[in-house]
Amino acid sequence: MREDFLHFIWQHLYFSQENLQTLAGESLKILDTGKYNPNEGADFENAIVAFNGKHRKGYVEMHLKTSDWLKHGHNQNAKYENVILHIVWENDLKELQQVPLPTLELKNRVNPTLLHNYRQLLANKNFIPCENLFAEVENIFVLSTWDKMLVQRLERKSEKVKQIWQETRQDWEETTYRLLTESFGFKINAEPCAKLARQTPLKIFLKHQNSLLQIEALLFGQAGFLSENLENEYAQNLQREYQFLQHKYNLVPLQVSEWNFLRLRPANFPTIRLAQLAQILFQNVNLFSVLLYAEKFETLQKIFSVNVSDYWQKHYHFGKTTEKTASKLGKSSFQSLLINAIVPLLVFYSKSYQKPEYLDKAISFLEQLPAESNHIIEKWQKIGAEPQSAADTQALLELFHTHCQLKKCLQCGIGIELLRKNYTKS
Repeated sequence: MREDFLHFIWQHLYFSQENLQTLAGESLKILDTGKYNPNEGADFENAIVAFNGKHRKGYVEMHLKTSDWLKHGHNQNAKYENVILHIVWENDLKELQQVPLPTLELKNRVNPTLLHNYRQLLANKNFIPCENLFAEVENIFVLSTWDKMLVQRLERKSEKVKQIWQETRQDWEETTYRLLTESFGFKINAEPCAKLARQTPLKIFLKHQNSLLQIEALLFGQAGFLSENLENEYAQNLQREYQFLQHKYNLVPLQVSEWNFLRLRPANFPTIRLAQLAQILFQNVNLFSVLLYAEKFETLQKIFSVNVSDYWQKHYHFGKTTEKTASKLGKSSFQSLLINAIVPLLVFYSKSYQKPEYLDKAISFLEQLPAESNHIIEKWQKIGAEPQSAADTQALLELFHTHCQLKKCLQCGIGIELLRKNYTKS
């Protein structure tokens, strides 16, 4: 038993209201359960309850046991002074004078079937708690839950953009550059990519916007890949350029050891990713503006559909050749950049300037991406979920991580509907 179950049955009045009385014998009539309070203080606010026919408005607090009121120190907390009713699952105080305020016990008022179904959800060891019942939920409740989870995920991811934006003193172009550079690390090299961006401000690249060689020299040099003895002409040109730029801007490079190559396919080597990033920086002067005003999905695809320079067409590292590299970003890589960089950027911009059209655009871009494939999504599909796009799979990932794993079934639209459904049947 958890307190969220008490919140659920109180909010929906899923308990017998016949001859309601407090522990002290006062008659009770619930006129308004109030609104759930997610902040510090009592659980529900603005509730209206009649005690012996007299209406009172205020807060309602809930605990599993009556004594929890004292254990939690609410009797000494001013934020609980306006509590008009204490809801408990079970009264554990033998003497009436020990009960601190009007208290309603619910233990013997809840339908046993509802309680049984709730306990089943909590007790099972399934990957997704409701997987044996998921098929019973009408599609409208599933989709509305997905919509809520998608917005929650987008807002949460936009917080990272906010952090970078604040670090860059609200510079949108620098924020975009840092966010995109980190995303080019694709998890395994995200940290060194982020560090590279912090140590090499965008304004330096903009001073050399017309030279791809200098942009590549800055990226590869700052990554630490130009510190070794390199023999071919292209690499030596990069070294000369970087030595000049490093001295000019007093740059500090990363160590080669900070990069991860182990178990990566050559197409995912950080050297290839930096070569791709160099082309994007070279071809787009104001990247933030370009991304912000891109109206069509195809425009984004074109921005990121760049060919690496000639050397990287046949090399995956300095001095290491291959017949042909994946010179362009693959579909999954583009999808990752869109999900983890571009969409959160648009969402945060939308929130910052109260322009909902950019949130709509972000969601539209996700809806044009195919559904992602990973072990969590596969689990959802096995129980009957049918995600049609990346918008759906992002929602499912959020639902799993923030609700299913934590068994917050009573904060989930699907879980609530399952319990409601079984309650009305009984």
